[in-house]
Amino acid sequence: MKRTDALRGTVTQVAVVAAAAALVLTGCARDGTAGPPAAPAQARDLTYTEDLRIGDAQQRLIRTCMARQGFRYREDRTLTREESRPLGYVQDDVAWARAHGYGSRIRAKEERARLHNPNGAYRAALPAARKAAYDTALDGGRTAELLRTEEPGGGTVAKRSGGCTGAAEKELYGDPATWFRLDTTASNLRPLYVGKLLHDGRFTTAVHAWSRCMERAGHAYPDPDAARQATRDHPAGQDRAAEARTYATETRIAVADATCARTVSLRSVGRAREAYYLGRLPKTYRATLDAYRQRRLAALRSAERIVPPRA
Repeated sequence: MKRTDALRGTVTQVAVVAAAAALVLTGCARDGTAGPPAAPAQARDLTYTEDLRIGDAQQRLIRTCMARQGFRYREDRTLTREESRPLGYVQDDVAWARAHGYGSRIRAKEERARLHNPNGAYRAALPAARKAAYDTALDGGRTAELLRTEEPGGGTVAKRSGGCTGAAEKELYGDPATWFRLDTTASNLRPLYVGKLLHDGRFTTAVHAWSRCMERAGHAYPDPDAARQATRDHPAGQDRAAEARTYATETRIAVADATCARTVSLRSVGRAREAYYLGRLPKTYRATLDAYRQRRLAALRSAERIVPPRA
């Protein structure tokens, strides 16, 4: 639903290295952990459940703001906390893999929710004049402030900030322009070092060990991404029986993947090597990343006063 997508603003970005998008080794740590220990003066990364709570708080703030302006807005609670767990390059939770494979059914659930978004249906039923008022209330419409900042690898990105969406973001993160700069920089650091990481000797040794483990389990793949992509190579529009067979195969491979990743400590090796390269970025980027984490922790404290944890 196009207007709902405007929640996140209109952002124009240069292309990012594909591998960087998949290689989430630090970032949101698994539930209940804070990732590798940081220096005392630095903030930590959030867990994915903490990240989810901030998103839920932003949705609650938007709903409250829209109601004050006479509009209905439905908060998005499509996925459970467990279903919302992000899949990085390394997935070593065997129980999660056994329950969800690589998340194909979760993605299908998300897609169904997107196609039947109640906010889109609500907006579509409004008279033309009210549609325009709804858009302005939600994200500021065409009069919203245009924020611009530079990406670490070069290029300018922009997004509009206004309406209830902008107000919610401001309440959680503070000054919109400052937050946009911090978020853009922190979210686009991987292309600066991912090539080195993918060819790092300690990391590639661990990946090779993972691959040998997978081959012994009957699944010959060179790396976790190849294993995952292989499960997505199936005909579209499968009937129920075919989908069940495809899902069973996906689950078997995902369980073997997670088991081997845990056996060879692939996640801990990857995190350690990523921390190594992050620590060698220019000082200005490291300072920005620390400021970004501090803002996120402050947003979490606000979110905890607004919404409970997702079930």
